[in-house]
Amino acid sequence: MIAADPPVTPVRRRRTPVLVAVIAALAVTVTAGAWSLRERSGGDATGRAAAPAEAASAGGVPACAGRPARPTRELRGMWITTVNNIDWPSRRGLPAETVRAELRGWLDLAVRHHHNAVFVHVRPSGDALWPSEYAPWSEWLTGRRDGRDPGWDPMEFMIAEAHARNLEFHAWFNPYRGGQPATVGGPGPRLDQLAPTHPLRRHRDWVVTYPSADRPGSRLYFNPGIPEARAFVEDSMLEAVRRYDVDGVHFDDFFYPYPEAGQDFPDDAAFVRYGRGFADKDAWRRDNVNTLVREMSERIKALKPWVKFGISPFGIWRNARTDPAGSATAGLQSYDDIYADTRLWVREQWLDYVVPQLYWHIGFGRADYAKLLPWWTATVRGTRVQLYIGQADYRVGERGAWRDPGELDRQLALNRRHGVSGSVHFSARQVRADRLGAVSRYRDAHYAAPALVPVMAHLPATPPAAPAVTEVRRADPGQVALTWRGDGATSFAVYRVDGDAARLVGTTRGTGWVDRAAPAGRPLTYCVSGLDRSGNEGPLSAPAPVAAG
Repeated sequence: MIAADPPVTPVRRRRTPVLVAVIAALAVTVTAGAWSLRERSGGDATGRAAAPAEAASAGGVPACAGRPARPTRELRGMWITTVNNIDWPSRRGLPAETVRAELRGWLDLAVRHHHNAVFVHVRPSGDALWPSEYAPWSEWLTGRRDGRDPGWDPMEFMIAEAHARNLEFHAWFNPYRGGQPATVGGPGPRLDQLAPTHPLRRHRDWVVTYPSADRPGSRLYFNPGIPEARAFVEDSMLEAVRRYDVDGVHFDDFFYPYPEAGQDFPDDAAFVRYGRGFADKDAWRRDNVNTLVREMSERIKALKPWVKFGISPFGIWRNARTDPAGSATAGLQSYDDIYADTRLWVREQWLDYVVPQLYWHIGFGRADYAKLLPWWTATVRGTRVQLYIGQADYRVGERGAWRDPGELDRQLALNRRHGVSGSVHFSARQVRADRLGAVSRYRDAHYAAPALVPVMAHLPATPPAAPAVTEVRRADPGQVALTWRGDGATSFAVYRVDGDAARLVGTTRGTGWVDRAAPAGRPLTYCVSGLDRSGNEGPLSAPAPVAAG
């Protein structure tokens, strides 16, 4: 491998950008790792009956004033990382109002880029960004490890602000991480540095320590092989599902830790006690992770059937030279090295979506984006699991192929050709930075207009009735304001007739919306539809015309 090539290793996404760059430069091997104006009777303000909803166009496609309405269905999101204060909050221990203002800024960024989802790190390391009965408050918020209550509920705030912008909120958890490396008092972990209420201080038999590649010392883990520890971890995450209006539960690729040279995960005692007849420890470890994934899938759906469950795994399951079913790659294998049988999770349909981290460029010899992408599309084919791709915005500007600002643009174009259902960008800070103008480039090419989230046919479906538009008027120059009545809808989609089609121009969870890019000098026509919690769309309203401005 030449020095300019990036490693085909696990991208430990919580490292600082400087450290990631150093590791990439030094790596020399591939495998290191307005409410209604009409009466409720259905009449308008003059007592006239509301017009019927617009009929479908030829072929059954919903129509507005005879023009087909075909919205883009695509998940667009970004990860908002809290560990090490990578994205948010910008520093530990900030005043609550500063933290809230920063979060609003990230969500506004998502809206400007026509995203429709955010994936927010709410359990980065055995802690919580909500008042939990199972975990202490996160030090990345409070600036302390003593578990002191900050006096407000970030989770409640985050979800309310996301939903106010019609963004799905996916709560991102790291299941088994129990504590960051100790940076004082010696190289080893220090349980006494954790909050007094931390569960690993109360259950020391659940603790496993393992070296950390990105910081001095070792990390603390809940032992995945101990059934009681696994059940506790599941309960701690499901607490958030039970108490909050989350749209999704999201894991990344941290289950068993990525391997460090010469170090084995010290779980011999757990294997002896809880081995369940497995002769092969690797198979037992995979089964432990499979059990967590399956049980979380079942328990989430039993609790709230509409909540989506997805995982963002390392981009390589197995290499074809190891397994004919694998990909044409030559890198670390999640199946063998971190005991994550990602292909099984898809085939068993324990997931609603999968977001492989394809953090390599098109044409990279050992892990070519253009070869991994069709492998993943083939893996989800025939299942109900939707495929989104984890995009490496953080790599833009690195030497080699990543110095070309068009790399991500080409990757998104390739995704479209292969029928991928969306993308999630790592991470929020990189989206805002827009290095080399790469983000602006792919936004203008692929995210220039809003999109609705893809429908998942197996989730609860209750498409609402057609809304009744109650007012449409010219507002300020270049703006049109609409209001409507629409019962039973979670959100609404607004369409504007433009040429031979009715194009999606906005989404909202309110009953009014302002088109701030309305063309002047000609009459316009709008229609509005309602969507249910799962994104299923009801019929369009009757066309609502407005005179030329």
